[in-house]
Amino acid sequence: MFGLLPARLLIVAVSVASQGLQKVETMRSKIERFEEDRAALSRFYNIESSPTRRERLKVLYAAELKGLPALRFDVLDRDSQVDYLLFKNHLEAGARKLDDDAKADAKGARLMPFATIVIRLEESRQQMKPVDGKATALDMVAIEKAVSDVRVAIDKGLKIDTPTAFRAAKTIEQLRRHFDHWFGFYKGYDPLFTWWVEEPFRKADKALEDIAPYIREKLCGVRPGDKDTIVGDPIGREALLNALAAEHVPYTPEELIDIAEKEFAWCDSEMLKASQALGFGNDWHKALEHVKNLYVEPGKQPEMIRNLALEAIDYVKKHDLITVPPIAEQTWRMEMMSPERQKVNPFFLGGEVIQVSFPTNTMDSEQKLMSMRGNNIHFSRATVHHELIPGHHLQGYYESRFHPYRSMFRTPFWVEGWSLYWEFMLWDKGFVATPENKIGALFWRMHRCARIIFSLKFHLGQMSPQQCIDFLVERVGHERSTAEGEVRRSFNGDYSPLYQAAYMLGAFQIRALRHELVDSGKMPEKEFHDRFLQANQMPIAYMRALLTDTKLTPDYDPAWRFYGK
Repeated sequence: MFGLLPARLLIVAVSVASQGLQKVETMRSKIERFEEDRAALSRFYNIESSPTRRERLKVLYAAELKGLPALRFDVLDRDSQVDYLLFKNHLEAGARKLDDDAKADAKGARLMPFATIVIRLEESRQQMKPVDGKATALDMVAIEKAVSDVRVAIDKGLKIDTPTAFRAAKTIEQLRRHFDHWFGFYKGYDPLFTWWVEEPFRKADKALEDIAPYIREKLCGVRPGDKDTIVGDPIGREALLNALAAEHVPYTPEELIDIAEKEFAWCDSEMLKASQALGFGNDWHKALEHVKNLYVEPGKQPEMIRNLALEAIDYVKKHDLITVPPIAEQTWRMEMMSPERQKVNPFFLGGEVIQVSFPTNTMDSEQKLMSMRGNNIHFSRATVHHELIPGHHLQGYYESRFHPYRSMFRTPFWVEGWSLYWEFMLWDKGFVATPENKIGALFWRMHRCARIIFSLKFHLGQMSPQQCIDFLVERVGHERSTAEGEVRRSFNGDYSPLYQAAYMLGAFQIRALRHELVDSGKMPEKEFHDRFLQANQMPIAYMRALLTDTKLTPDYDPAWRFYGK
């Protein structure tokens, strides 16, 4: 390694290597090194349900936590102190999440008695251990028999709750992919292995292929090929509390549901005012129907989105609310969303590219009408500035350029809270002036209230997916297709359990922090917005500590009850 170095440099290199990197690491380099270490371990120990993977990651988290006190917290600059606290919180939350996942997998273990064999085989291959074809053939027989035993137990009335069964079926499909990869590694390269294993592998693989849909059909009521039924995986109250603790949101799920109900009452009152202004009296549902039917003709949606985007950009620049760099303003793009994607995302998605939902020629007439009504002019107005500027696109511009390593601390309270905060802000500043635009904005605010309620109640086991859909239709006024897409998106496994609640809760946090700093006269409005984005991702309670110059200690706990401020 050091063979080509001059003698004097060789001595220095050996000295540095023997002392390790700890003494020269900054907090940023420590965080970046950890992320690379975790990524390397996750690529190697890549079976998500493997106890070995979880244990190895827990060892990494524990080692990093143990090493933190060796840093001189008192001599770190303020940004580094915040990084220290963010890193500590991230490690503690990561360890708790591994425990929560292990408990969830244990609930479905009776449906996966073969999992230990599959995991052992693939991890032995990863560790490059010698393979015994004859012994491995017996493993194939054991897997096939274990799957058969599961089928028999199900047919005899095995009692497993639907979410646990659904999670187990998903895990089995992941294990089968690892199983196929394991066999493909040896097949053809090791003739003796192939001679012993090929035929029993084929039977075991077929058994694994068939058992996941069998579990879904018999225990979840989802027939093979059914891509529309929504089941989901509620995590329970304990795991919800752990997730809230990681975000330093010191409220119980029940308290958050109560907050959402209070906000719903405000929305109802404002909806009545807008309905009365349009001549519909106290029947705001009729006013909402009127607004839904104010959509553009096919082919006109991109032009409408462009005009709405420019309107919002011009407004925040004219009123000097936030710095909009020219490159951010010039580089946002637009794409139209496919009908299949609209089943999961019935509204717009954003960032540098705004993905627009609108009917295509392949949809039937009912789907076309629901998509047009659900993405009408006045619903779209709030959506566009949420997704582009000053929302997600501007947010992403800053995120990649200021403290980019903090993206490791990604949280929907920062990501989604920021964009919804601007919906609040622009409402308060009079940007939302006409009754139609108010109804469009209020629809989204009611939607975010509903997200808190239905997502938390689902994970508490108090609402089924179908009840969530009905709630969105009846309480918010969704089209049924958009309600189905919203619930499918919420529970298909792509989003964390707190994600949907974080929109409004994160916005409340940012609004409360703005009140503390801007409304009090301690900080100009534009500076507050710029500094918020430049600080990058973190739980908002830590953002408060950073922006308010709170004195920090290694054990600082930002227990901040933000609602009502």
